[in-house]
Amino acid sequence: MPLLKGGALIDDPWQRLADDTALPADGAVIVSFARWRAEREVLLARSAPLGVLLKNTDPVDALAPDIARLQLIALEFPKFSDGRAYSQARLLRERYRFGGELRATGHVLPDQLHHMRRCGFDAFEVAKGDPVTAWRRAVHTFSAVYQPTGDGRAPVSALRRRLLAAAAD
Repeated sequence: MPLLKGGALIDDPWQRLADDTALPADGAVIVSFARWRAEREVLLARSAPLGVLLKNTDPVDALAPDIARLQLIALEFPKFSDGRAYSQARLLRERYRFGGELRATGHVLPDQLHHMRRCGFDAFEVAKGDPVTAWRRAVHTFSAVYQPTGDGRAPVSALRRRLLAAAAD
């Protein structure tokens, strides 16, 4: 499955493990939240990159004590109209200051990419059969934003104030 990251389609370097699949000695892996809870100490003892997949019903705060030790958190969208993962993303970025890759997985659409990025997502799994051109186009759809969020982009009002201040000098 292609991965959109940094505005480009790349091969996914992460391996998603089923709960009953043996844990490899090395390599970047993504495990379910249930497996994370059951094997937390073993997973943290590995010297390879670790990611956790959260369903939109899983509690984000359960990862808080170990958030700095995770390189990736994937948030699942079971259907495009279920927005609970947006809230999870904002909590992870704004409250818990998660600095790793925040990945949208499941039923995600190119039309939602801009809002997902504003909430803190920086990687998106592109489903097989999705038109790649639509995803590439979505990356550059908006050049300005109106509300402040966790992505750190200055809203238009702040840009206007800067331009006015610079013109007054």
